[in-house]
Amino acid sequence: MDSGVALQRMLLGRVLSSQDAARLHVRFNSAVIDRYRELSGAQLLRTSSVGRIALPGRWSLDVGISADESEVHVPAHDLFDRLPADEHAHWLAHLVPQPYSANFLQMRMAAGACIDDGEPVTWT
Repeated sequence: MDSGVALQRMLLGRVLSSQDAARLHVRFNSAVIDRYRELSGAQLLRTSSVGRIALPGRWSLDVGISADESEVHVPAHDLFDRLPADEHAHWLAHLVPQPYSANFLQMRMAAGACIDDGEPVTWT
């Protein structure tokens, strides 16, 4: 089994055990970092697989870097605990979406929403 898959399973197991979904990671296109390369006073440090974006005296955020460097990932908790609200729109613009059911997301976002997208069928 791929070690990355094993680590993700282990992380999900810990999330389930602790009932703390804030530990789950959110993925972003690595272009999210470009803004900070051009921002005066910003500090960007990295190894081959981990990085830190910092605006000293204001905030810092640690990120994981994918092997092909196309994405970074951050625990959800860090997004609301360490990233200021005025940075949220920038990060949202670089979100790497997961495959999903738009109807299911809409149903979960609106309490009592009813989604009629066809007759129920047996799931085979």
